Amino acid sequence: MEGRKLPPGLHRDTLAVRAAIEPSQYGENSEALYLTSGFLQPDSETMARRFAHPEEGYTYGRTSNPTVTSFEQRLAAMEGTEAAIGASTGMGAILMLCMGLLKAGDHVVCSRSVFGSTMNLFGKEFGKFGVQTTFVSQTDLAEWRAAVRPETKLLFAETPTNPLTDVCDIRALAEIAHKAGALLAVDNCFCSPALQRPTELGADLVIHSGTKYLDGQGRVMAGALCGPTKLVADVFGPIVRTAGMTLSPFNAWVVLKGLETLGIRMQAQCANALAVARWLEGHPAVARVYYPGLESHPQHELAMRQQSGLGGAVVSFDVKGATPESARSSAFHVIDSTQVLSIATNLGDTKSIITHPATTSHGRLTEQQRQAAGIGQGLVRLAVGLEYIDDIKADLQRGLDTLA
Repeated sequence: MEGRKLPPGLHRDTLAVRAAIEPSQYGENSEALYLTSGFLQPDSETMARRFAHPEEGYTYGRTSNPTVTSFEQRLAAMEGTEAAIGASTGMGAILMLCMGLLKAGDHVVCSRSVFGSTMNLFGKEFGKFGVQTTFVSQTDLAEWRAAVRPETKLLFAETPTNPLTDVCDIRALAEIAHKAGALLAVDNCFCSPALQRPTELGADLVIHSGTKYLDGQGRVMAGALCGPTKLVADVFGPIVRTAGMTLSPFNAWVVLKGLETLGIRMQAQCANALAVARWLEGHPAVARVYYPGLESHPQHELAMRQQSGLGGAVVSFDVKGATPESARSSAFHVIDSTQVLSIATNLGDTKSIITHPATTSHGRLTEQQRQAAGIGQGLVRLAVGLEYIDDIKADLQRGLDTLA
């Protein structure tokens, strides 16, 4: 069915609801879910052209699917990029990035404050294949500049970081990367395109774990890589077809529908997170609060410029403890005293989730790596959801007020 073309200049909230492939001949208003591994071809000649890719058309589920295409088109429209490509998970998207851009002898500069699995992928797994990675301070531009080598092909950052919410200057990092002839990739998981569009600040590629805010209700695993059509089609597309980190149609459909409420969810969750962060700052059992929306955050002004004036929905805080052992015991007590919050490792859900990063998301790192990243045993990460704000505070207060 021939649909109407969307006019240019639409706001990202409108694109979150409307951008997709055209409806089928049945005229469905909600995007269709195509659960099929293969696609019928009209004849052998057409099938040959489609498999060789001079002609558009769906052939096999590992290569492409109409539901996945709708998700990719919608996310690209919201991020302001030419194209996007889905992946099975956020880490699958980063793997796709590395496999497409890097080879033995290449060099990567990466923030040492990124997600633990990302650090392992760059520093350990790709190190096996001759790719070297230098980890630097998230916020010290001089360290990024000093780390660049002639063989540097990629600068990688997430902003804000998981879990300490450090914010990097995307525009400044883009200038460093481009001066060196390298690309800048930004993990936009914490902000999503509802708050931040890294390519508008000079980034070349944007990474997403759709498992988090893009879905928003903790239902499925998904990932995506957004960027120029040439890279998506000619570099990353063949990687997906060969390596198979394919996004399933059902998961794509779930996240596609999640994108429709992304803007209003992020607004509400950011408001709740700011209220919780301000309350935590005043609690005597809390040593420090990490949240870009607070004036006390070291990169507060930068975050407000890059993130549409909002701090995101993740708040981390250190509970007081004289030793690492006592700090860990106190953190466990606060977490285990909750009766409303979910004790889990995910984030981005409408349900608030609380976790202990040193033993979960960053548990596979060495103690030296954790210390370099600022991940102490007393650190607690709270991904704030949509519960009534006083209920969130009361759930945290139960543990904080009873620390020995």
